[in-house]
Amino acid sequence: MIFASGVFLYYFLPVFLALYYLSPRYLKSYVIAVASYIFYGWWRPDFVILMLISTVVDYTCGEYITKAHEAGRKGKQWLIVSLVVNLGLLGYFKYVNFGIDSLNILLDSCGISPVRWMDVVLPVGISFYTFQTMSYTIDVYRGTSPPVRNFRDFMCYVAMFPQLVAGPIVRYNTIADQLHTRDHTTEKFFRGILFFQCGLAKKVLIADTLGYVANQAFDGTVQSMIDSWMGVVAYAFQIFFDFSGYSDMAIGLGFMMGFRFPINFNQPYRAVSITDFWRRWHISLSSFLRDYLYMPLGGNRKGSVRTYVNLSITMLLGGLWHGAAWNFIVWGAYQGFWLVIERLFGKRSLYGRAPRWIQIGLTFIVALFGWVFFRAPDLAAAGAFFKAMFGLGPCPLASLGLEIRPLHYIMAATAVLWTWGAPSTQVLIPRIRASHILLVQIVFIITILHMHFQDHVPFLYYQF
Repeated sequence: MIFASGVFLYYFLPVFLALYYLSPRYLKSYVIAVASYIFYGWWRPDFVILMLISTVVDYTCGEYITKAHEAGRKGKQWLIVSLVVNLGLLGYFKYVNFGIDSLNILLDSCGISPVRWMDVVLPVGISFYTFQTMSYTIDVYRGTSPPVRNFRDFMCYVAMFPQLVAGPIVRYNTIADQLHTRDHTTEKFFRGILFFQCGLAKKVLIADTLGYVANQAFDGTVQSMIDSWMGVVAYAFQIFFDFSGYSDMAIGLGFMMGFRFPINFNQPYRAVSITDFWRRWHISLSSFLRDYLYMPLGGNRKGSVRTYVNLSITMLLGGLWHGAAWNFIVWGAYQGFWLVIERLFGKRSLYGRAPRWIQIGLTFIVALFGWVFFRAPDLAAAGAFFKAMFGLGPCPLASLGLEIRPLHYIMAATAVLWTWGAPSTQVLIPRIRASHILLVQIVFIITILHMHFQDHVPFLYYQF
């Protein structure tokens, strides 16, 4: 089930909210958990079992780690159990196909028969909820998070449908008190509606519309400089408004349920360096990689060379987390390269002395090159796309080979204005005036109508 669908908007969400608010306080977490299992299992009910396994394992491990601490021991073996189970599930379902395919390429080059293997279907959201549940056991082991009060609250925490399949990655210690007790106010509910409406508009009107242009550019037929640049810019806006739109909807649904989720985007295309970009883009993942990978590797505490190695490893694994393919690994290496270079310049970019608007523009271009690796189906396609961008394709300057309609130009202009001329949703909504609320409702109605005249487009991060 996806947010941008009639089933969710007209049936699931109204029924859920009615049951949620009619239920007594002690049952509200159960209502969330059961509704979340239905939401998650809408496509493949059997995948709910995987989430339940992670839930039971990490709840149990957290309990035993807590008992070990009370007895004066560390309980490290229970942390290891949690990591092995969660990383084992993630590794099998997300990376076994990639591993077998890579092995078969190697075997074929040596003249050896390939390994026969039935493709494994990737469960939606497994990258997010495994990181989320692991963060709980790690934090309990470190003593930075309180143990969960009961299994009901932990079920609710792991399965909570607003951020279940595409984040943000919410750490238990940030909402532990909210799971136990939270306030439900008209102001918070209304703010949640506005967040959801803005997020849906970002996704349906901007991301999906520009995604049509990006898909044409990356289908392997674009060979001109102008079209390739238009395609990668369209994709940059598509992935931003798709993912930030989802995050806004998740935050909005959280408000409707009385929760406050952390922000996941802070105007990343206004960054003045790649270091700054990663402070603003997918903030929950960036902080996760920093706290659970970069810092345990040693962070910047063991000398310059080790710092550069740790940054590179962190971003390589961050790239691999996004997808089981070599282009994602290269994308992670590319990001790590720029972080290392900027670290050499004191966390500033090579163009750090330029006027701010030039720094922003150059950082955006650096990010665009990275998005080519991220979006291209493989490294060969990425290489061909780069050739086109630099005018080395068969038709260097041919333009508008893409099918572009007036709506695409309108949404591109809207994306530019929203990205560089308007405050973020988190800043805008608390300050929104009554006169602007009518405009939001008109845009929301247009979004709903547009949604019914196009095919359902899943959120991009569902596949990661």
